[in-house]
Parts: sequence; structure tokens; C-alpha cells
Amino acid sequence: MKFVVSSTALLNVLQTSSKVVSNKNTLPILDNFLFDLKEGVLKITASDLETTLIGSLKVDNMEEEGLIAVPVKLMLDSLKEFSEQPLTIEANESTWEIQVSWKTGKLTIPGTSGLSYPNLPELNPESRRELDANADMLLTGINKTIFATADDELRPVMNGVYINIESQSITFVATDAHKLVKYVSPIETEIAASFILPKKPANLLRSMLGKEDESIRMEFDDKNVTFRLKSHTLICRLIEGNYPNYNAVIPSNNPNHVRVDRVELLNGIRRVAVCSNQSTNRIKMDIESSTINLTAQDLDFSVSAQESLACEYEGEAISIGFKSTFLVEILANIDTQNVVLELADSTRAGVFKPIYDETPATDTLMLLMPMMINA
Repeated sequence: MKFVVSSTALLNVLQTSSKVVSNKNTLPILDNFLFDLKEGVLKITASDLETTLIGSLKVDNMEEEGLIAVPVKLMLDSLKEFSEQPLTIEANESTWEIQVSWKTGKLTIPGTSGLSYPNLPELNPESRRELDANADMLLTGINKTIFATADDELRPVMNGVYINIESQSITFVATDAHKLVKYVSPIETEIAASFILPKKPANLLRSMLGKEDESIRMEFDDKNVTFRLKSHTLICRLIEGNYPNYNAVIPSNNPNHVRVDRVELLNGIRRVAVCSNQSTNRIKMDIESSTINLTAQDLDFSVSAQESLACEYEGEAISIGFKSTFLVEILANIDTQNVVLELADSTRAGVFKPIYDETPATDTLMLLMPMMINA
């Protein structure tokens, strides 16, 4: 194997691919990138068995095709020290030694045979389906929901983003049983399917989608999903199991509606929450005709805080408690100036919705379970 490549272009692909590599690999070969050189294109694979990312890079002056496993840390640490310049990379397939040469020097690192690198999972042709999805829509759906995913070993289905595809819409849902986010975007397709995308590949996909300007090809079956991007292919194992019936926990009849400036409410919560109990982070909202009164206290340290905010309120006076950290997360992930908070009573979930000047094609709903305020 021998080729010439731009140092910056190679480093960019390797840095993206390295996010897949686990710190605790069960197979030593997974501490390596797989370099596969064919027909002037270098394919770089990184995997942790659950998630696999393949980056493609055109190279110059290819003299020999080849397949070799390259140590992740050594290769990355070496390339970080180069300014933009052409590098000649040569691998000896009898000693598995890799030599990187540049204008004024060279370095040598040990590689290994790439033949023992795990094979890519193949989709079941009988249950395989595919869909071309807009990159911005996918990015928005993941951005809106991923913060609400759980880290729950007992309920693994909640550790990912649930994606439900129907003929007219695609729905993204995430919940950790305390908060829930549902984002619906219009789409036209003939397939009906759903799957749970794990958090790690969802974050990887999110980091790459911002650079995409074309539609993304999604291919999936009951166990795996493949996302085909411009210069990367992401393959991951889906979370198996049935996602909770999230619609059942969304209150449909909320007579109390609070309309408030989102940024003012967010900043007010951040200020008052400084004095909340460190274990509960509870903040109390007393809502009446045109005022939200925020209060928090920690009796153990004799600290308390209070702030009043103007609002538009329809309904009866109500007092409700929420975890301030969850409130901040929800309000920070809404992008409109104003929000509406829909409430039934102090024991039922609060529903947060963005308020748009014009009716959008998408639909966003964020739900937060209350905390007892007399505890």
C-alpha cells in the first residue's frame, strides 16, 4: 500500500471516525482504524461492534492497493502536529510497518493485518427498507430530542431517540420518564416503520449532518440502520424492544395556559435556582392572572430566592413545582422568543410549546413531570 494524501483532509476524516472508538474495546483490533485502499479511494473504518463509521477520501499517486489496521491514538497524535502538506503513506504488508513521509522527514509506526477486523453487518433483504431524508430535518429532529434520552440500564429502550415514520410525517421522541420531547416533521413516503436509534450514533450523526447539503439515504431492517452521507457511512445496531406509549402520558385537556417570554423565564429560573436544594433542585411556580412568581429555598443552608415575571395567563391560580435543571434544559432547547406552558393541576405534567409568528410545518412538544411542593 502506497499513496499521497493531504494531511488536513486525512486528519479530518480520522478525527470524525475516532469518535466511534471505545476506551474499553473487547477486541484489541478495534483500537485500530482499518485502512482499505482501492481504485484511488481510501476507506477508513472505525468500530466498537455496536456502531461503525466508514469515511472515504480520494488520494493521489496511488501505487499499490492494500488493507491494513492502523493504531488510532498513534496515527491521530502524529497527524495533529502537521500543517497542511502532502504526506506519503506506505505500508509494508510483510512487516505491517507504516511509514509516513513528508518534505523534511518521516515517521514509522507499527500496524497490523486488517483481515481480522470485524465484518460489517448486512441488512436482511426481506425486512430491508430505505428512505431519503432531508439532512436539516434529521439534524433538527435529533437536536430537539437527544437531551431528553435516559441512561437507564434497566430500560434500555429509553436510552435512544425513537423515530417513527408514517406516510405523511416523521416523529422523533425521547424521554427519561421525567421529561419527554416529541418533534414531528412532514415527509412523504410510502413506508411505515419505527426504530430506536441509540444515543452514541445519534450524537455522531448530529456532528456530521451540519456539513451535509443533500438528502441522506437511510437503510434499515429490524436490527441495524445505515445512514449514507456525502463522505461517510454510519452503520449502527438498533435498540431492541418496544418503546413506551408516549402519547398516553401527554395530557390532552389542559385548561390553564401561561404565555411568557422564554428568555426571561429561562434567566429567572437560572437566578433563582442558585438557592434551590442541591439534592432536589426544586423550584416553585406560583401562577396567577399576569404574574409568575418563582421561588426556591434550601433550609439546610438558610438560603432562598424569589423573582416575579410578567406573563399572560388564562386559568385559575396554580402552584406547581419542577426540577430547575430540567426546566433549563427544556427552555434552552426551544428556539422561539415566547413559549406557552399548558397545565392541568399541580400533580400532572406541564406541556411546553414554542409560539411561532407563523404556523410552522413542524410540531414541537416538551413535557415535564412536576415535583411535590410540600415535600
